Amino acid sequence: MKAPLFAAVGLIFCFAVAACSSEEATPVLKIAGIPDQNSSTIARRYDVLTSYLSRELGVDVRFVPTVDYAATVIGFKQGEIHMAWFGGLTGVQARIAVSGSKVIAHRPRDAEFHSKFIVGAALDIDDLQDLQDLSFTFGSESSTSGHLMPRYYLMQSGIDPDGDFLSPPNYSGSHDKTWKLVESGAFQAGALNEAVWDSAVAKGAVDLSKVRVLSATPAYYDYNWTVRGDLDETFGEGFTARVQESLLAIDDDQREILELFQAEKFVASNNENYQSIEDVAAELGILN
Repeated sequence: MKAPLFAAVGLIFCFAVAACSSEEATPVLKIAGIPDQNSSTIARRYDVLTSYLSRELGVDVRFVPTVDYAATVIGFKQGEIHMAWFGGLTGVQARIAVSGSKVIAHRPRDAEFHSKFIVGAALDIDDLQDLQDLSFTFGSESSTSGHLMPRYYLMQSGIDPDGDFLSPPNYSGSHDKTWKLVESGAFQAGALNEAVWDSAVAKGAVDLSKVRVLSATPAYYDYNWTVRGDLDETFGEGFTARVQESLLAIDDDQREILELFQAEKFVASNNENYQSIEDVAAELGILN
């Protein structure tokens, strides 16, 4: 009676080993993105994208949710994320943390991106200097368009964001929360990324009788797809190029992906495009 039992156990063990070996032979491509909007929008965005990439690349592609911008960078650093949709600052932080990592794509608009300063519609002000002594909210502390670049241009205009507002600035955590806080009157002014603002206005979600645009920053590079430097080592020679090609091939046949990323398409990019972001972050002492 024992022999059949041992044989059965041995068979189960063999199946387990085979399953493990199969998993090791076909690693999962794990992708993420900074949580810059509400969770339902983020979830839908990556559900559609992972399905597309799985078909194009012939591997299992899974979305890794992250709680905030910093967690996305940490996951990338620890190898729990292979590729991520970063903002300019978080992309710089991730590439510094993981040697050999590189930008492979961005949207055309990311080469000429802007932050928008918004204020309560009833406020009689017309330039950045008028923001002094008002309550103000940024987005996430790690956001390029919701914090880094607005802070930089506020300082360029002579405003100390930590000393010249009515109180220390708030950090809403995401762009959609920023405009809602200003619209509600919780804060008199704020800064957010132009793509989220423009999209919300186009959808009729913003009450323009309560909140308006004061001004926009000069252009800078922002969002980007960054991959780890060991992607080819993990998935095979040429895999990084295949991932890039799959992103660049997204067109009207995948219209939902483009709409969820507020893009007309993705174009090739490189690390050098984001050097100015790194320089600004270093100058402001927030590159960490």
